[in-house]
Amino acid sequence: MAGAAHHKILIVGGGAAGITVAASLKRRGTADIAIIEPNDTHYYQPAFTLVGAGVYDLARTHRSTDSLVPPGVARIKAKASKFDPSNNTVELSTGDKLTYDYLVVCTGLKLDWAKVDGLAEALGHDGVCSNYSSEHVTYTWDCIKALKPGDKTVFTQPPLPFKCPGAPQKIVYLTIDNLRRRGIRDKVDVAYYVHAPVIFGVPFFARHLAKIAEDRGVRIFYQHNLVAIDAKAKAAIFEIAGGDKQGQRISVPYDMLHVSPPQSPPEEIKSSPLANAAGWVEVNQNSMQHVRYANIFSLGDVASTPNSKTAAAVRKQSPVVVRNILRLMRGDAVESGYDGYASCPLTTAHGKAIIAEFIYGGKVTPTLPVLDPGKQRWLSWWIKTSFLPMLYWNYMLKGYEWFPKHNTAFKEPAA
Repeated sequence: MAGAAHHKILIVGGGAAGITVAASLKRRGTADIAIIEPNDTHYYQPAFTLVGAGVYDLARTHRSTDSLVPPGVARIKAKASKFDPSNNTVELSTGDKLTYDYLVVCTGLKLDWAKVDGLAEALGHDGVCSNYSSEHVTYTWDCIKALKPGDKTVFTQPPLPFKCPGAPQKIVYLTIDNLRRRGIRDKVDVAYYVHAPVIFGVPFFARHLAKIAEDRGVRIFYQHNLVAIDAKAKAAIFEIAGGDKQGQRISVPYDMLHVSPPQSPPEEIKSSPLANAAGWVEVNQNSMQHVRYANIFSLGDVASTPNSKTAAAVRKQSPVVVRNILRLMRGDAVESGYDGYASCPLTTAHGKAIIAEFIYGGKVTPTLPVLDPGKQRWLSWWIKTSFLPMLYWNYMLKGYEWFPKHNTAFKEPAA
C-alpha cells in the first residue's frame, strides 16, 4: 500500500505478551519488529491482589513501557483501530496505516465496568473497591483497614472469561487473615458471590478451596451475578444465574464491596475480521496461529484459546508463537506446542498460598510434583510474592524461554 510504513513483524499490544514475544524474537536475531502500544506505563498485574491486601507497594508493580521495549524494536505510540488482514494492514488511531509480513495480536482485554449498572460511578469511594483497577487498587487496602465489628463485606466473581480466575477469591482470604490478626474475624460477615456453580474451574483445586472457604467461615453464594450497585443505599444487586430462582434479583447490603468486573474483548478486535463469534481473536488452541490468516498469531488475554487468562499462560504461549513465526519464515509448517498451561498462585493467608497449575481439560500439571499441589505452603507464598515478580521483569520480559517443564504425567491423589 502506497504511503504505508511496513514492518516484517508487527505486534499489536505492548503488555506482557507483546514485550515477551518481541524480546524473544530479538534474541533469535530477527530484525524489523515494531510494537503498537499507546500506554506509557506497564503494570505487573499479578501483584495487584497483594497491593490490595496491603502487603506489596503499588510502585513496585509498574515501569515505563519504553524501558521494557527491547533495543532495536520500534515502539509506535498509538492504538490499533482497524484490521484489514486480507491486505496485511493495520490502521492506527492517528489515521496512519501500517503493513506487515507477520502480525501478532496481544491487546489484552477490556475491563467492562459499564456492564454493572452504577459500578463506574461507585468505584473508589464509600466502600466500593476493585483489585483489577490500577487506579483504585490501593483503595481496597483502605477499605480492609477500615472494617470494624458489625460490618458486612461482599466479594464478587464475574462470568468467564476473565483474567486471573483465582483473583476474586484471593482477596477474600487475605481480608479474612487481616481480620483474624486484628481479633475481629468473628464480628465481620464475609460473603462471596460467584457466577459459576463452583468455586474454581479445576475440580482438584476446587475441592481444596471449598474446604478452605468453609474453614474460614466464608458464606458462598453460587450462580449469582452482580448486575447493579445502588451506591446511595450501599446495596449490591445480584441476578440469580441458575436453579429454581434463575433470573430473580436480590439486594445485598454491604459496608465493603470488592468487585471483579466483567471483562470483554476490545471493541476494535470484536468488530474485526480476526474475531470469532464471541469477539476474541480466533486461533488454533495449540499453535496460536489464526484459523483463517496464516501469517497472523495471537496470544494472551485476547486470544480465543480456552485456557485460564494468566501471565503464566503467556509465558508458555510466547515461545510457541515465536517458533512458529520463524518456521513460517523458513517455509516450514507450524507446529503445535501449547497445551493450555496456566498457573494461578492462590494466596490463602498472609504467608500461605497454593500454586494451581493445570492444562486444557483441567488436568493438574505441577512443576514441582514431589510436593502436594493442593497444600497451602509458605514456599508457594514466597514464589508468588518474590520469585514470580523477579521472573517476570528479569527473565520473561527479556525474552528468555527456558523453564522447568510442568509434569503432564502427574496423577492426582484420590479425592
